[in-house]
Parts: sequence; structure tokens; C-alpha cells
Amino acid sequence: MGYDAIVVGARCAGASTALLLARAGHRVLLLERGRLPSDTISTHYLHLPGVARLARWGLLDRLRATGCPPLTRVRMGLSGIDLTGSVPSVDGLTTAYAPRRQFFDTMLVEAATEAGAELREGCTVTGLVEENGRVVGVRARGGGRAEVIERARIVIGADGMDSVVARAVAAPTYEEHPTLCCAYYSYFSGFRADYEIYTGGRCGIGVAATHDDLVVIGVQWPRSEFDRVRHDVEGSYLAALRTAAPELAERVAGGTREERFVGTGRLPNFFRHPYGPGWALVGDAGHHKDPVGGYGMCDALSHAELLATRLDQALRGDRPMGEALAEYAEERDRESMTRYQFNLEAAKLDPLPELLNVLRVVKGDQAQTNRFFGLLAGVLRMEEFFTEELIDRAVAATIDAPVEPLPAGSGALSAIG
Repeated sequence: MGYDAIVVGARCAGASTALLLARAGHRVLLLERGRLPSDTISTHYLHLPGVARLARWGLLDRLRATGCPPLTRVRMGLSGIDLTGSVPSVDGLTTAYAPRRQFFDTMLVEAATEAGAELREGCTVTGLVEENGRVVGVRARGGGRAEVIERARIVIGADGMDSVVARAVAAPTYEEHPTLCCAYYSYFSGFRADYEIYTGGRCGIGVAATHDDLVVIGVQWPRSEFDRVRHDVEGSYLAALRTAAPELAERVAGGTREERFVGTGRLPNFFRHPYGPGWALVGDAGHHKDPVGGYGMCDALSHAELLATRLDQALRGDRPMGEALAEYAEERDRESMTRYQFNLEAAKLDPLPELLNVLRVVKGDQAQTNRFFGLLAGVLRMEEFFTEELIDRAVAATIDAPVEPLPAGSGALSAIG
């Protein structure tokens, strides 16, 4: 075998996997169809657990050095309920970031090559090499050269939701849900922003300060609105701001749009079985979801670490490869499934009455507000936030001043989660 691992795709999931395997002493080939630095469609936001993971990898100072501004405050307007606060600290860190991908992905790739991974850009994987029912390498072409074969003990698909690797091995999907939203975003100058979330009028809006003193603003609509929106993106976009976030609309009116609108009506939700004989999937290749929660980049780093940790054990001969990969799959799903279901509910852009009842109670309690933002960031689990005490307070407040009564006999926690 020429390599211990070939990683197909050098964006955040693939670059992180290559980095961690190379640091563990393994021979890694990292293949990227495009060339870096380059942008890609993205939610931008890196929740605090992802920031803490970068710090543990020794990369947080590098991210800061790219000029990405720190985000310490969260603002939310959810169906008329306004909350402001901060996410509880993780490993002593309290600052999130919203990096543009030409900076973030390049930073990770540079760290991977410094650790010893071999990078080939402009390299397209045309197929996999199999022997005796096992993947043993890839066929690839790039730079006008003839097709070559590279061999490895494991081939890792980190090449997005349309993964060549996943398609070649016919990786089955499960927990699959159709696209719920369409989305467009662009960049603005001339005003400041925190990390901000707004929902209203069947629209969802995400805001964050990013590189070059710009503010990225993304808007989501139900998927059924896509044809209408794409025929007048700017008009639909500005109308959504005025409806769901009037104060933000005023800031935008006083600023300048600096780049074109970027968007899509294809946002599928699925898990793919992430491993088999000689292959594995990570990042969007193995699990894709609606961007409403901004979890994609954070999950990419987390799942890369899970996979690299288990692969290191197998490549060293400490445990069978199949057993290690099965544990990776189990850990990935256990970590992601509850958040995935919560994200699906959020992507309906119509908050549950039970959740709004809880937030009406939370609004007057700064500590609980911060804990709610911790839930959204993945710092707290559902059961840690939705305690019996909080649910009882929400039910009592509803009885005293009914707004959206809870259905008789329903459990608020199960309805929300």
C-alpha cells in the first residue's frame, strides 16, 4: 500500500481528518478537486464547541490571525420573543467565530501538510479500486496528466453530499428527510453585528460578523417558495428582513452589499452508513442537514476527530478495522441524532408553541437565557436544558396567562425534542 489513508476532499472535514491522522504518524494523501484558497457555500458559523476543538488542536491562534472577528454575544428574535445573552464557556473559552471558507479551509489544509500529509490539488477522483470485495485505492486524474492509481489501507470520502466515494460504494442513507428550506446569503459593509438569529413570517435569518469587516446575512424560506424567491432574490431577501427583523433591515439599508447573492434550493437531510471494507465517510458525505442551526462546520470537525481517533487505533493494529469503524459510526450517530431532529423542527420555520412557552419564561432569567443559547450551540444536551423545573415553570406560566396552551397529557420535553 502506498498510503495508510487517502482522503478525498480537502475542505474542513477532509483537511481535519488528514491533519489528525498525519499527526498520529500515518501516511496520508489528501486529494482536492479544486484549488485553495477558494470559497464554497457555507453557513460560516463555528459554534463554541468547534472553537474549543481548534484550541485543543493548537489552531485557534491561527484562526484569530486570519482576521476573523470574535463573537461573544448572541441576539435572537423568535416569533416576537427577544433574547440577548452569551453561550456558557467551553474549556474556558467564550468566543465564537464565523470564518469565510477560503480562510478556514486553507488554514486546516496548511496544518495538515505541515503534519506530513501529501496534498494534491486540481485532482479529480474518477473511481475506486477494489480487490476481493474491499476498497484498496482510488483512480484519479489532474493537471492534464493521465489517470493514476493510488493505493491505501483506507479511503475516506470527505467530498460533500454528492460524494464520489459514497456513490461508488452505494452507501445507503437513513433518517432521510426531504429539503425543507431554500436559502440565500450575501455580505454587507457599513454596520456591525453580533451572532444574530431571527424567525418570523415563515422566514429564518442568520447574521454574523466575518472577515474583512463584513457581515454575512443568510435568509431561509420554505422550499415551496424557491421559484418565487430566485426570480427576485434581492426583493425577496429585503422583504424577509423587513418582516422578521425590522431593526436589522434598517442597518442593512444604511450599509452596502459587497458581493453577489449565493443560494440554493437543495438542502437534503440524511445520514449515510459511513463505513465498509476499506472505506469510510466523514462530513457532509456521511451526514447532511439543513443549515438553519449552523452546525455543519462544527460537526465536520467533531466527526473528523471521531473517525481519526478510531482509525488510528486500527491502523496501528490495536483493534480490527471493522470494529473501529463500527464504533465511529455509533459514536457519530449518538452525538448527532438528537441535534439533527431538533434542527429538522427548526427548519420548518414555525416554532413549536411548547418551545415558545419555555422561552417566555426564560426571557426574564439571564442565566437560563444563556443556557438556552448553550443548547443551540451544542454546549448543553436537551435533557440538561429542559429540566423538570423549567418545564414546570413554563406550564405554570401558561396556566396563569395562557398564550399557547400545552395539549392535555403531552410532555413538553418530548414535544420539543
